[in-house]
Amino acid sequence: MNDSPGWATPGSSPSDGEGSHGTQPPAPASQPSGGEGGDGGDPKWSAEQPPPGQWSSPTPGQTPPPGPGQPPAGAPQGWGSSGGQQLGHGGYPAPPGGQGGWNQARAVKPGVIPLRPLGLGEILDGAVATMRKHWRSVLPITLVVAVVVQLTSVLIQKFAFGDIVLDQSETASVEDQINAVGATASLTLAEMFIQLVGTIAATAMLTMIFSRAVLGHASSIGGAWRESRSQLPRLFALTLLLGVGTLLLVGVLLLPAILTESVGLAVLGGFAAVGLVLWLWIKLSLASPALMLEKATLAKACARSWKLVKGSWWRIFGITFLTNLITGFVAGIIVVPLTFLGAALFGGGLEGLAGGTGSNSWGFLILAGIGGIIGLTITMPMQSGVTVLLYVDQRIRREALDLELARAAGIENYGTGATAPPTGG
Repeated sequence: MNDSPGWATPGSSPSDGEGSHGTQPPAPASQPSGGEGGDGGDPKWSAEQPPPGQWSSPTPGQTPPPGPGQPPAGAPQGWGSSGGQQLGHGGYPAPPGGQGGWNQARAVKPGVIPLRPLGLGEILDGAVATMRKHWRSVLPITLVVAVVVQLTSVLIQKFAFGDIVLDQSETASVEDQINAVGATASLTLAEMFIQLVGTIAATAMLTMIFSRAVLGHASSIGGAWRESRSQLPRLFALTLLLGVGTLLLVGVLLLPAILTESVGLAVLGGFAAVGLVLWLWIKLSLASPALMLEKATLAKACARSWKLVKGSWWRIFGITFLTNLITGFVAGIIVVPLTFLGAALFGGGLEGLAGGTGSNSWGFLILAGIGGIIGLTITMPMQSGVTVLLYVDQRIRREALDLELARAAGIENYGTGATAPPTGG
């Protein structure tokens, strides 16, 4: 998708202003200078007029409807904002919620979403529709990553964690306890690292697949890999940077409580850390698709996300939170029953799980691993898809990206009001 103009960063930074846009629609047709014949006007104007029988006289006191591509009478002109009101394409006032009054002639749907500001249902439906229509590309990617991650987890728990004994008795030496805790932490970090690498690779490829699905184009696994591999090191660095930054931020906010051994400061610092991390997480949530689709650097991707989220923090937070809630519920109804089934059949029931003896049996680990594979295969593309569609939606709202996407999808006369091409949804 990097070759498509729709994903290029606008020349001027349109997100700096609330209502500015990076792409302007074609200029409207010339108006007649006067009279029915348009004396002195553009000859194309009279040629484009409908036959007299199709003219309808306006109701007394009613303003005639605007011509194609023209804003309503009294609407402010230009691309900026007037009187604190954000304007949409062509100077139209932006409708409440970004879509209620959108010109329906522009709501074409070449792919999985209509090319206009999206609602919550349309974003979720677009993610599910991509998984359904392009499952030959989406599911193998997430399935391979899920199998690798769960297989690694099963092997580590069976052969590594099983040999680590944390003796909490009074006779146990401090050195033995430190060694056991260190070994457990090392294995946990190794497992997390493998999962991180697999998730990053899947996210990069899924971003390309979802971006093409917006235009109604199919993607192969090989094509998604070729388009994403150049940005994989940067995506890994971005993920690592965000993770390390989160740990440092939490450490700084909790440091006064640690130094003073104050419970009150610890609670206060904990609340501040949670709030600040959550705020920054949403502000930078669109950095990943910006990095991949715009071929941006780390700094530029973070800046792009910051600008795109500006003024829409609560909306993006709500959609992201709801997506995680849905995917967590879906994963839970798959993983939890298989885990309890494994515990009942091979792990000695709940007593075996509580004592730690049942969680090391092959039967329990295999059933839990199967549940994890199914859960990751379903939820991973859902989360990636919502993030990509949120990025597209914010650029449509702020930068008129739908004009570029329509051109890239081969839709002619889009935005002029001349035609309403058939949808490909």
